[in-house]
Amino acid sequence: MIGRLRGILEVKKPPHLLIEVGGLGYELQAPMSTIYQLPEIGAPVTLFTHFHVREDAQILFGFYEERERVLFRALIKISGVGPKMALTILSGIDVAQFIHCVDRRETAPLVRLPGVGKKTAERLIVEMAGKLSASVEEDESFSRKLLEKDFESSPKMAEEEAVSALIALGYKPQEASRSIAKVLFEGASCQELIRRALQGLAKA
Repeated sequence: MIGRLRGILEVKKPPHLLIEVGGLGYELQAPMSTIYQLPEIGAPVTLFTHFHVREDAQILFGFYEERERVLFRALIKISGVGPKMALTILSGIDVAQFIHCVDRRETAPLVRLPGVGKKTAERLIVEMAGKLSASVEEDESFSRKLLEKDFESSPKMAEEEAVSALIALGYKPQEASRSIAKVLFEGASCQELIRRALQGLAKA
């Protein structure tokens, strides 16, 4: 079981990452909540990990904060919620917001996420009720200083990578392109475009 990786960040193309550890390159998938906080390419990084095994694939997921991993693991235990949907949920809504939705039984913010219908949102709230405070909400011991680092890419590459990231998170290609186009501005980084697009999609 791989529980944590500490190495050099070699590739950052949301949601995919590559971290070199002792000469070995580990491929991971990570939610945008983690990618927002990563340092620049070539810098050291430490991620908490979850190793997911299924018949046709073995996938390593990475998380900047342990509470993200705790929520991810709780989500994939729910019927109908696989790793891809759990990654999408963590990319579109942070841990504190998710807890807020569960506590107040608010389905609207969850339904706005791609792939999450009303029935799934209701099931999430019912099954997660009362289970989060002890394991996830204790964020003080897990929080880290936010690293405001931008993706190193040209404006065109930033736009293309942002669109690809949204598609990988479950948004339709046309919806992803339209959302990025709405928030595009001169000098925008891939990170900032994704952040603004997801904020816009959450309000839609």
